[in-house]
Amino acid sequence: MTITRRHFVHTLLATGAATAIATPRALAWQRRAVKPKSILILGGTGFLGPATIEAALARGHKVTIFNRGRTERYRPLKHEAVEHLYGNRDPEKHAQEDDPTTPKGLSQLEGKKFDVVIDNSGYYPRIVKASAEWAAKNAGMYIFISSISAYASSATPEGDESAPVGTMENPTIENMGPSFEYYGPLKALCEQASEAAMPGRAAIVRPGYIVGPGDPTDRFTYWPVRANMGGEMLAPGNPDDPIQVIDVRDLAEFLITLAENSTAGVFNAVGPASPARWGDVLSACAAAAASRPTLTWIDSQFLQSNGLPGGSLPIWIPPQGDYAGFHRWSNDRAEAAGLRFRPVETIVRDTLAWWPSEVDRRRRAGELLTEEAKAAGREPPRLGDPTLLKAGIPPEREQAILAAWHDSRK
Repeated sequence: MTITRRHFVHTLLATGAATAIATPRALAWQRRAVKPKSILILGGTGFLGPATIEAALARGHKVTIFNRGRTERYRPLKHEAVEHLYGNRDPEKHAQEDDPTTPKGLSQLEGKKFDVVIDNSGYYPRIVKASAEWAAKNAGMYIFISSISAYASSATPEGDESAPVGTMENPTIENMGPSFEYYGPLKALCEQASEAAMPGRAAIVRPGYIVGPGDPTDRFTYWPVRANMGGEMLAPGNPDDPIQVIDVRDLAEFLITLAENSTAGVFNAVGPASPARWGDVLSACAAAAASRPTLTWIDSQFLQSNGLPGGSLPIWIPPQGDYAGFHRWSNDRAEAAGLRFRPVETIVRDTLAWWPSEVDRRRRAGELLTEEAKAAGREPPRLGDPTLLKAGIPPEREQAILAAWHDSRK
């Protein structure tokens, strides 16, 4: 089955009320740190950032965030205890690039000291180099959030952190490329910039798909929300296909664990602990649905022949060819360093419970964007229906594929 890199990387780029698994290890996450630390988060207002803030504050740490102040207008933080600093990770730009009165570069970090810097918003090595070199003089540890896309290949199952990373001919390029082919190599270069600035004091964390309440991409969200609609549901591939995801809250807890223990090194942050089956994920989605759907499994070859190449349906990737090992990375090193996982059933239930509030948030954000445009004399943006998922396929497309599948079985 052909998988285009554009399809694949778009699904990778473009998460809740339940708690973690009730085991001694999971309960240890909830204990306050013996020695609270000062933590700076570069970003902090998107998806992983708020979850990291929650984890850090719950364990008694002091949190500061540094960003341009844009996302907060549409995704406000709820914690007054968080210190806000503004600027731009590009040393040559202001927080608001068209407003020279706003803080420039890293200027608001001058004179500040932190125990740990968590970088979850680094994509270009020049930018990460500037932050990491500042941190080398003003922080004890640097945690960089990379991606399993940093690896040169995912063709071999059970790859670990020693696998070669991607490279690019011109490392100064600061765009993802026409088919997002530079995303992984750029992440690898960012890793190298972090390690060069803080040798022995840098932790590189390579997650796969980050999922759960708060996810703005709707990649994993598509499946529980679609299942909740009931009816006949397209289930791509095979129930035994492998799957690896990481709940954003589990990833955030892991970052704080690394910070507390000053654990350096490279870690694949993928889960669950035991090999997971795609069929178990969709079964959990069906079990959580208000109106239980009927799953109809359709093989990858049929989907390809009917215009759905690999990557068209989020999260699931056919385990073959260049992607035979994509959902089969080793997580032994991360588990040994403290990474723990909540069950997929919990992730599904929490995501489904969170979704209505996210629809409301998107509606309010759209109204605010429209008001701002009108106040500035600009044409209001064209906004989509906030109830529609950003990932997956439209219902009519799904039904057409299902009908074609049934016709082929006659």
